[in-house]
Amino acid sequence: YLEDVATQFHVQGLELDWACVCWDGDFRHIGSGWSNHSFRGNKWQRINSEVGQAYQRNAYRVLLTRARQGMVICVPEGAAADPTRSADYYDGTYAYLKSAGIPELDSMQS
Repeated sequence: YLEDVATQFHVQGLELDWACVCWDGDFRHIGSGWSNHSFRGNKWQRINSEVGQAYQRNAYRVLLTRARQGMVICVPEGAAADPTRSADYYDGTYAYLKSAGIPELDSMQS
């Protein structure tokens, strides 16, 4: 059961038994690197400042380093009907995480 929902601010300094991290289109793996974005109004905007990019990278680092026993990373599928959720925002990140050795849940069930 999902007990609590928390941001990087809530989990800073905590050790959690299990964690589920939802990876959105704000921090995308594109080609050979990462692309930083912020959702403003009704569209994604690129984060150009190095301070803003470092802040975002650190937020994901915090979320990805809290679990002691295990973690599920959820990368949503894109939605063609919603231009703010294009598959392009998620597919590169999914492919990168998979290439880094993170298994899909379906492949772990056998």
